[in-house]
Amino acid sequence: MAKAAKKIVFSEARNIPFDKLVVSESNVRQTHRDNGVDDLTHDIDWREDLIQSLNVRAILDSDGNETGLFEVPAGQRRYLAIERLVKQKRFPKNGPVPCIVRKQDAKALAEDDSLAENTHHVPLHPLDEFRAFKTLADKGMEEELIAFVHRTTRRVVQQRLALAKVSPKLHEVFAEDGMTLRLLEAFTAHPDHERQEQVFEAIQHSHFREPWRVRQMLTETSVPASDKRARFVGVDEYVSAGGAILPRYLFDEEDEGWLDDVPLLDRLVSEKLKVAADEIAEEGWKWVVVDLELPYGYDRSLRGVVGTPVDLSEEEHAERRTLRNEQDRLETEYADYDELPDEIDQRLGEIEEKLEAFEHRPVAFDPAEIAIGGAFVTINEDGELMVDRGWVRPEDELEEAVDADEPEADGGAPGAAVQRAVITIGGAPAEPEPDEDEETIKPLPERLVIELTAHRTLALREAVGANPNVALTALLHKLVRDTFRRSTHGATLEAFVREVGFREQGPDLKTTPYAAAVGERHDGWKADLPTDDDALWDWLEALDQDSRMALLAHCVAFGINALYERPNPHSASGVTERGLAARMAEADRLARTTGLDMVEAGFRPTVANYLGRVTKPRILEAVYEALGEDKARLIDHLKKDDMAREAERLLADTGWLPEPLRPTGPDAADEADADADLPAFLAGDDQVDGDGDGANADPETDATMTAAE
Repeated sequence: MAKAAKKIVFSEARNIPFDKLVVSESNVRQTHRDNGVDDLTHDIDWREDLIQSLNVRAILDSDGNETGLFEVPAGQRRYLAIERLVKQKRFPKNGPVPCIVRKQDAKALAEDDSLAENTHHVPLHPLDEFRAFKTLADKGMEEELIAFVHRTTRRVVQQRLALAKVSPKLHEVFAEDGMTLRLLEAFTAHPDHERQEQVFEAIQHSHFREPWRVRQMLTETSVPASDKRARFVGVDEYVSAGGAILPRYLFDEEDEGWLDDVPLLDRLVSEKLKVAADEIAEEGWKWVVVDLELPYGYDRSLRGVVGTPVDLSEEEHAERRTLRNEQDRLETEYADYDELPDEIDQRLGEIEEKLEAFEHRPVAFDPAEIAIGGAFVTINEDGELMVDRGWVRPEDELEEAVDADEPEADGGAPGAAVQRAVITIGGAPAEPEPDEDEETIKPLPERLVIELTAHRTLALREAVGANPNVALTALLHKLVRDTFRRSTHGATLEAFVREVGFREQGPDLKTTPYAAAVGERHDGWKADLPTDDDALWDWLEALDQDSRMALLAHCVAFGINALYERPNPHSASGVTERGLAARMAEADRLARTTGLDMVEAGFRPTVANYLGRVTKPRILEAVYEALGEDKARLIDHLKKDDMAREAERLLADTGWLPEPLRPTGPDAADEADADADLPAFLAGDDQVDGDGDGANADPETDATMTAAE
């Protein structure tokens, strides 16, 4: 007859006064014993209860009899938490504590009880935690209370709730370890489950399953709240007009949300700009140009009208004196403080802002100048309306005074008719999409070469303008050739000085570091220059030699022309091939002499200025040259737009430059031809002439010219 299995009998549960419990030396947790006790104390205090009993054993005397005391081999952190509550008078020292009292004949050792409690514990899966937080919220528990109870921040609670709202299908993938937590976080960027699933379907077999790419794909048809258009219109006005806003991306501290209705936003921007333009037009200007993006050098060839700042009233003078006195008093009073109190810091900021407003007074213009002049209206990068008044086009300059007896138009002042503002937002012609079917590396598009050489020209302008010695040499070089009637065809320096404009330019040119440097230097000199020509002569004579040299360098730099343009073989107009080659050679010499490095100057290849404008083989060639074949192969399967964006990220800090921007000269000439070492999947004929036959290329033609289509 089979022997019956022994039945398990559990140890009894009892309430034991806390002052009868002691920490057991058998507890295996010896390192960092206090870890997490603060949180556990907080939790027990809020609940006013224990979730789990302590595991205790009776302490016996030498005869084996119970002493009435109990050691705690398992539950040490709970014991320490209760001990703190006793010290805080939140729990009586002899208060009953739920305990499991181990049997006298227990098979397991006390150390084994302690070890088992800590090693057999299975942490909660993150997905279960997200769902639990959502359940608490759904049952009416506020976010602040959830955060308080679980000893975390409200933002962490919001993050958990956002993760709980991701598509259930993606939850299943996450539960099966099909994606990382960081990747799941990226899907919270858009609340639509169908869109989330579409994006996951697109990237699940890709080499590029990075969170940034998921987030980019989810928000590619939206505009961040930090966009200047959103700041200009205002999120509240956009919402009032019926615009939808995506939830804030809670895993990025700087994220301010996304506006999901871009056509509505653009319409609101246009309407608001139009209202501003109408107000400017009512001032009597002949023309008002409104554009979301004014190009670099938009005021080139225009004459600036000098206005007179409107005088301060007596009340304004008094207010300014009061503000300055308060500013001086506060700065003196808190001069010894390492850090200003918040209210004082805020007040000083308000005073500074008001005083600055006094320095930027409205300007009054001559009515005759208003009648022939105009204004530009745009939005700056901070989303603020920017109005630049007082510009006269060459064709509007008055050659003779208006006859005083001539009848006024519509009863108004002569020439005071105002042309209605024309809003041209994003009016630049779109570049045709490169031929995706062409697998060979095609020549760079001509307009792209022109735009790239605009970057180099502007960077050269900054380099020469900051180097008086080079500027003086360049100027003297040009003057000697003029004086001694040497050939000046294709000269890089137009010494008379005529500012060279950028008719073709990418939208990023005006935001480059070298554009900012030239602009800051120009504004600095402009603020110091007298407006009267006679006074200007006296002012120049009084300048010290260093200042004269610096001003000379700045003026000379504006004549720098290192632009590529299509040569005219018939020399009827424009530049000849010989002249273009000479221009580029002089530009190379200036670059070497000033030490210009386009990478150090701040140029980086982006989707806008290069990668989105060339064919896929060109993109792959760039990544190959900068990072090698392995990196190029990682992106060779992507679609054009995705490939360009990923290449921008990969090339960001490599120092790679497109051909027209690379350094030339003895050192650069030693570099091997990249085409010779290209792998098979990148190889292609890149040197073609105007007929598309590389074999007939003119060896005397500049490399930049052969790169142009």
